[in-house]
Amino acid sequence: MGQRILGLDPGLAILGFGVIDGGDTTATAAGAAVVDFGIVETPANTPVGDRLCTLHDDLHSLIQQFQPDLVALEKLFFYRMGNTILVAQARGVVMLVLAQHRLTPVEFTPAQIKQALTGYGNADKSMVQESVMRELGLPKIPKPDDAADGLAVALTAWFQR
Repeated sequence: MGQRILGLDPGLAILGFGVIDGGDTTATAAGAAVVDFGIVETPANTPVGDRLCTLHDDLHSLIQQFQPDLVALEKLFFYRMGNTILVAQARGVVMLVLAQHRLTPVEFTPAQIKQALTGYGNADKSMVQESVMRELGLPKIPKPDDAADGLAVALTAWFQR
């Protein structure tokens, strides 16, 4: 078996994740195979502390379930100040859980992810999603978008190894 990579697209409302195995016999042209992908979702009407606890607990479960060798994380990107603070809080919980599992993430900016997958650092979301689908040999674009983003982060780590 090759290297198992967990890609994370952190957010408070939705944390996207993608898990790939690189270098095994079921690998696609990219050299990696999808293990799983999805989201951790927290309801908007729930207190922020409870939402952060959900992220903490669910991310612990994901790490225990998939036992990644490497974790890749999208770097914080600034949108608007209110949203940035919430995403930063969620990202802090992600960093805590990774530290508790003795995992040091590799981090990529959105432009680095776009460049790695499409060859163009200003690619739009649909170009990245199509690249994820093609590189991993999937029959359709992974949904929801946040899960596709998690796979994109994992693939970027695989390509940058």
